[in-house]
Order: sequence, then C-alpha cells, then structure tokens
Amino acid sequence: MARGLLRFFATGADKPEIGDAATVSTLFHRHRFRVMLAITLGYGLIYTCRLALGMVKKPLIDAGVFTPTELGLIGSALFYTYAIGKLTNGFLADHANMKRFLAFAFLATAICNLLMGFTTTVWAAALLWGLNGWFQSFGAPGGVVAMTSWFSNQERGRAYGVWSTAHSIGEGLTFLVVGSLVAAAGWRWGFWGPGVLGAATAVGCYLLIQDRPRTMGLPAVNDWKKDNYNEAPKPGIKSVLGLQLSILKLPAIWILCLASATTYVTRYAINSWGVLYLQEARGFSLPAAGTLLMISTLAGIAGAIGFGFISDKYFAARRPPVNLIFALMEIAGLALFFWGPNTMPVMVFSMLLFGMGLTGLVTSLGGLFAVDIAPKRVAGAAMGVIGIFSYIGAALQEQISGFMIERGMTVVDGVRTYDFGPVIWFWIGSSVISMLLAASLWRTRLRD
Repeated sequence: MARGLLRFFATGADKPEIGDAATVSTLFHRHRFRVMLAITLGYGLIYTCRLALGMVKKPLIDAGVFTPTELGLIGSALFYTYAIGKLTNGFLADHANMKRFLAFAFLATAICNLLMGFTTTVWAAALLWGLNGWFQSFGAPGGVVAMTSWFSNQERGRAYGVWSTAHSIGEGLTFLVVGSLVAAAGWRWGFWGPGVLGAATAVGCYLLIQDRPRTMGLPAVNDWKKDNYNEAPKPGIKSVLGLQLSILKLPAIWILCLASATTYVTRYAINSWGVLYLQEARGFSLPAAGTLLMISTLAGIAGAIGFGFISDKYFAARRPPVNLIFALMEIAGLALFFWGPNTMPVMVFSMLLFGMGLTGLVTSLGGLFAVDIAPKRVAGAAMGVIGIFSYIGAALQEQISGFMIERGMTVVDGVRTYDFGPVIWFWIGSSVISMLLAASLWRTRLRD
C-alpha cells in the first residue's frame, strides 16, 4: 500500500521532447502562468486554514473552553508537526508530481479545520491541529519545487518574491474575512469558514498546476530560457539523495536555520497573539484588530516582491545587505506597535513597517537564501532544512508566549486583565538576534 501511494504521488517519466519551438513556447507561457497562479493564490487561500486559531483565542478564553497555556499547547502542535513535515516533505517534493501532491494536502488540511469546529477538548484539538500542521507542510516545499521547475535562474528572485505574497494573501484573508466571520457567527465558524475555502482551493489547484516540464515533452526551463551560462559545474554526487544530504555540510545553511527560527518567533507571535494583544491591551474590537493586522499583510506583499526585486536588480542577487535593511524596518515597526501612541495613524504606520520588513525577511531567510546556496535540483530539501528550524522556533514561541501571557493574566471581579510587558521583550529580542545572525552571512557567495 505504501509503495502504491508513493507511485501515485511520484513525478511522471520524461517524454520525448517536442521539436516545434513555437509549440514549446506556447505551452511554457500557458503553464507557467497557471502554475504561478496555483502555487501563489492556492497557497495563500490554504493559509487561512493555518491561522484560524489565532482569530478565536479571545472567544475561546472568554467562554472557558481553553486557557492561554492550553491554546499555546494546541498551537504549538501545528508548528512541531509542520517543522518535521516540512523537512520530510521537502525531500519528497523533489520526487513528486505537484498536481497530486499539493491538491491532496490542501484537501486534507481543509478537513482538519472542519473537524476543529466541533472540538472542545484539549488533546483532541491538539491532535487535529497537529495533523493540520503536517498536511500544511506539503505547501511550501511543493510550491518551491514547482517554481524552480518552471522558472529559470535569473527569474528566481522575482518569481520567489511573487510566490511569497501567498503568505500575505492568506494572512489578510484570515485577519479580515475570518475575523469578521468569527465576530458575526462565533468561534466555530473561525474553523468552518477556512475549511470550506480550503476544499474549494484543492479542486482549483488540481485543475491548474502541472508536473515538471520534461514530463510534458518540454525542455528544462533553463534550456528554454538559455539561462545556463552562470551555473557552477555540477558536483560529483550522482544521486539526488546525495545532493540533498550535501546541503547539511554548508555552515551558512545552519546559520540561516537559526536566523529564520528567531524571525519566525516574531512572525507567529504577531499572527497568533497579535489579535488578543490588540483587543486586551489596546482596546480594539475583533474586526478592527483584524483589519489593522491585515494592513501588515498588504505591506508584506510589497515587502516580498520588493525584496526579490531589490536584491536581484540593485545588489546582484546578494541577499545580506537587503536582509539588514528589512530587519531594521521590522524592529522599528514592532517598537511603534508596542510602545507608540495608541492612535490609528501610528498603529497603521507601525504595521506598514513591520509587514514590509518581516515578509521581506521571511522571503529571504525562510527559503530564497537557502535556495541560492544549495544546488537547484534539491531546492525542496533546502527549504525543508530551513523549515524545520523555522517552525520549531514558532512552536517554542507558541508555548512560551502562552505561558507568559497566562502568568501575566489576572481576574478581579470577573474582569480579566493582562500584562504583556515580558512577552513583548521576548518577541522583540528574537528579532534583534535574527538580524545579527543574518548579518554574519554578509560575505556568503551564491551557488546554483
């Protein structure tokens, strides 16, 4: 049975190459657009299934369903399974047919969300949310493998930047649409809404995405684009598995792992607890808090595209200088968000800075820099190695943040108040450490 499943998901055999150049160009243009649409919009829509828990924390706490510590445990289950799954599924993605690989994962994560809407016990919720994390982990390495199969070396920074807007699309939909749905219909619809959307996304992904170009009788994309001139000689490792394991010998990969992990502490601190902070510390309603965080995701779209474009065009594809610029933007945005005046113009400006800076860093530290350093044929494995550290950081954040927030929570005469001070220092400190680690890679050379 296991072998049958592997064969079902495996990439197809190469077909004889089509001889007509016009037909080749037509097929490439058609399918490149569809693949990019599927991996960007599809991944963005399915992202709502990952972030739903962050929108329902206050109603769950207020209703006595879960405590902050229990919510931290449930939330961390997704990140731990996502971390492990992103590593293993990153290796599998290099061998998989993306049409089946991604459509299956999107449908499975939708089902997990639908079931979460019926769940009120801690361990059942942790189990379901952990399964959700496992299936979510197919998405990023699958998207990167599809992108590197259909877009050439010199297009990679821009293509990766466009694909990275998926995070912002998903976050924006979650903060605005799911937040409004929860406010209107209750916490259960915070899971049911994304579940229905996820099922529809799985169908659309299956219809749009394609396997590798060679399985359709097309040449490799670098051959079609005549973009092989700056590739380094291929290493003397014959098997793909050997290439995959070779990335573990690169010191820069390990530094990137730690830098990305600390970036993800702050990223998911805001995604998971930002709405609760705005409601309890700043006095925002759920729709207003969601709208404010959505601003950061809109800025993130510009940050993701801008990072790839700026680093490719103005820094000769060198990521470290741009990493520093975007890290400083992120930290400045966080400082304004937590310590600035409680006025809407200041809060909006803080989210613009934070969203652009953070998403630019996620674009780089979360994958693009690793893809630059590692051999292109094993892009999925490089994403997997970075991913496991990134989401272990996110998981530890979830548990530590939940514990610290509950320690700072007091209830007097039925009124609940919070002291967010200690946890804020934890979040901002993680961003500073990430910036310093990324800066240590200033002289790192790119490799293909």
